[in-house]
Amino acid sequence: MKIAVLASGSGTILESIVASDVQVSLVVVDRPCRAEEVAAAAGLKVVSMYRSEWGAAFDRKRYSEELAKALLNEEIELIAMAGFGTIVTEELHRHYEARILNTHPSLLPSFPGWHAVEAALNFGVMATGCTVHLATVEVDAGPILAQRAVAVFEDDTAVSLHERIKEVERDLYPATIKLYNDFLDRGSVGQYRNYPKINE
Repeated sequence: MKIAVLASGSGTILESIVASDVQVSLVVVDRPCRAEEVAAAAGLKVVSMYRSEWGAAFDRKRYSEELAKALLNEEIELIAMAGFGTIVTEELHRHYEARILNTHPSLLPSFPGWHAVEAALNFGVMATGCTVHLATVEVDAGPILAQRAVAVFEDDTAVSLHERIKEVERDLYPATIKLYNDFLDRGSVGQYRNYPKINE
């Protein structure tokens, strides 16, 4: 299937996806970032959909419509969000229902949102982890496909804990993309309860 990766940052997740031999057809970025360099080095086509507005001035609906159009023009069939910093609306989801994957640095449903690592530390949990799930209009609330736990140490900071979560993420996310890609290739899209799951 034709896979697009949506990125905003350092590109380390994109690097792990490419290194795992997932066949990426397109990379989309919403701001200047190292992910563009990673894509270029891998010979991947990049679409730069830079945001020029933020906060209340940002037309999220129009951006999501334009993003959907760009992906559909490239005949993209599956989307993997890789640290994509823009929350998209139903204008994208209605074209790609059950075909948008995301990775999140916690064991969802615990600690959704942008500051998940800090929230886990502040709560005092003994373990957190990484979750790969289907993205839905409601942020970090889609069906869970894969999870892996990461221990929290007494001397952990948000930075040290997040780095260990990223190590897990760079292994778990590409493996789940491959599994889900195969699942879709078999024409198995149906009820959420039928989606394959990897729980470790």
